[in-house]
Amino acid sequence: MRRDTFLKSLAALAATGALPLTASAAGVPMKMMIPANPGGGWDTTGRAFGKALQDAGFASSVQYENKGGAAGALGLAQFVNASKGDPHALLVMGAVMLGGIITGKPPVSLTQATPIARLISEYNVYVVHAASPLKTMKDVVDQLKKDPGSVKWGGGSRGATEHIAAAMIAREVGVDAAKINYVPFRGGGEATAAILGGNVTIGGSGFSEFQPYLDSGKMRALAVTSPARIKGLNAPTLKELGINVEIGNWRGVYAPPGISAEQRKTLTELVVQATKSKSWAESIEKNGWTPALLAGPEFDAFVDREFATLRAIMVKSGMI
Repeated sequence: MRRDTFLKSLAALAATGALPLTASAAGVPMKMMIPANPGGGWDTTGRAFGKALQDAGFASSVQYENKGGAAGALGLAQFVNASKGDPHALLVMGAVMLGGIITGKPPVSLTQATPIARLISEYNVYVVHAASPLKTMKDVVDQLKKDPGSVKWGGGSRGATEHIAAAMIAREVGVDAAKINYVPFRGGGEATAAILGGNVTIGGSGFSEFQPYLDSGKMRALAVTSPARIKGLNAPTLKELGINVEIGNWRGVYAPPGISAEQRKTLTELVVQATKSKSWAESIEKNGWTPALLAGPEFDAFVDREFATLRAIMVKSGMI
């Protein structure tokens, strides 16, 4: 759908009451709930997509709110309770939130919100401080085998993909995954500070979060969880190292509960069109993300499958 055609459809929906009359060619004020502290993957994704909405002319402004904690569950709860029925609000979410819900069983469920679309996927990079005596992933594995508790794995909230990957790595090298020493943080900024401060042995997150520190020589990359090497990163895949672990970290957006079917359809179309903007393409390139657009019933089904897949991996790895 062309932008001018889409904007005309917004005006038509406004005229029939499906959207407020402010939904015009000038765009509408929108809200973006980022259920994590500043500086992490969700924060980067949410702000980049908000900019894409504005640059595409679909949002006149975007109000961002960070609410970190419990793998996004705190932000999810606030979003569900405070934004009910608002067709101009979005929640950033992804695989990390699903893992946190499985392990934490929060009172507010993701099923209470409205699925819109998956946007991107990103693989985890495991890094150490540049001064670390551990030079390779083999060094980490050797220490893990000798004393599992001595290796502090830093990353996102409990149940995050880097937590799951750490448990999978332990299991693959013959270590009881229940014995890993995982240190969760509420956002990528906190995890990065812990790595740079030497408070954790090894840290995991998306390449985009660590890239400035890798480029400056403050961090050293040991391995990635991708099926193939990542462009611009001199680090082997875990599979190259003989560790059969591959796991991706996707991110998407949800709308609040209580919006109409017509409002959901229009918001989904708006999100899909914004992913075609120049601004979004630049963010994809800058952050090394993999485009992974999926919307409508296909996205609903994907989330259901992901819940089942992650739960099975966690059970197999001894996390639950």
